[in-house]
Amino acid sequence: MTTAALPIPLRPLDELTVPEALDGHDGVNRADRARLQIGAQADIEAIRCFLAEYDRSPGTHRIYQRECERLLLWSLIECGRPLSSLNRQDFEGYLHFLADPQPAALWCGPKVQRVRAEWRPFVGPLSESAVLTAIAAINSLMSYLVDAGYLAGNPLGLIRQRRRKLSLEKNGPAHVIAQTEEMQKVERFLDAEMWQAVTQAIEAMPRETDGERDEYERARFIAALLYMLAPRAGELESHRMNSFREERGRWWWHVVGKGGKQAKVPVADDMVHALVRYRKHLGLSAMPKRTDLTPLLVSIKDRSPITARRLNQILKKIFYAAAELLPEISEHKREKLRAASAHWGRHTGITAKLDSGMNERYVQKDARHTDARTTQRYIHEEEERWHDEAQKQQLPWSSQEKISPSK
Repeated sequence: MTTAALPIPLRPLDELTVPEALDGHDGVNRADRARLQIGAQADIEAIRCFLAEYDRSPGTHRIYQRECERLLLWSLIECGRPLSSLNRQDFEGYLHFLADPQPAALWCGPKVQRVRAEWRPFVGPLSESAVLTAIAAINSLMSYLVDAGYLAGNPLGLIRQRRRKLSLEKNGPAHVIAQTEEMQKVERFLDAEMWQAVTQAIEAMPRETDGERDEYERARFIAALLYMLAPRAGELESHRMNSFREERGRWWWHVVGKGGKQAKVPVADDMVHALVRYRKHLGLSAMPKRTDLTPLLVSIKDRSPITARRLNQILKKIFYAAAELLPEISEHKREKLRAASAHWGRHTGITAKLDSGMNERYVQKDARHTDARTTQRYIHEEEERWHDEAQKQQLPWSSQEKISPSK
């Protein structure tokens, strides 16, 4: 079925009504009904069961809802089949579609509220990192539906088992290339020069009015939280001031993270000072009591907790301002800053801990990584030494003009 004859209107998941012929009650990939562990008979019901598992992780829930929504709409409109009838070749096609959603007039549009008729699932083609995020999200969905006895198998897993990664060619289709361990190194972080530009951008914020001072103090505290504690954006949305607790004269941040995992992170003195400063600005006591339910980050309008989405908007504005403070010779760093998001702050914090000389074992505990290999992806010291060694080899040329990459 082509997009010329849409079976359903292009609407968000919470407004979507799927015709019975496409609802997946008889999808070709449905498992034996005797295995079913969830109360879902149709695809959209199964998706809602999956999303309900992340009700207490608003950031993750938001990402998963967006990706489930996109996949379901594509399945219904582009394929004309239920999600529970998609096969491996369909998912291969979907990955290419994410890199360039066509027809763009149908699928893409400016960011607007979901209730508006102009809403579209995409703003435009997804970046490489956004495609990888989408793959991870929909693989989680499909794996859940298999475990729940709703689907017989996960077709996307057949692609993932080949350990491949999408690489987007400029103005061209997506290509699939081999993914080595080295390509998995964490690069979405801000180095010392970029972070200094971030702090300078914050210090340059206006502070003439009460509202401007509120925004400035909040921005300082956000930067301190990201750099010192390396939290996820959703954790800053869901946690309250009483998550900071004193134990035997030392302060810890108690956090419920990804997958409901409980942990605590030591709060260094500089972070304590930043916390005291922000709380005093809010008119609170220097340090929180166990009963203090004040949000970690408050809305300037009504002191309600700001959402992870709002946090990202605040940081985007700061990052763009910081990019303008970098010299022209650092254009590549300017581009990275303009592309940065709240999650880059977590990567920056983890990287800064390692660069400061902290023991890798304790950085792993701070980052709440189950596997030490995840933490090791943030270590760049060996690669830098390797790169320095490579400079010993020079190109023999009778007349060689050397041009720096920044020109």
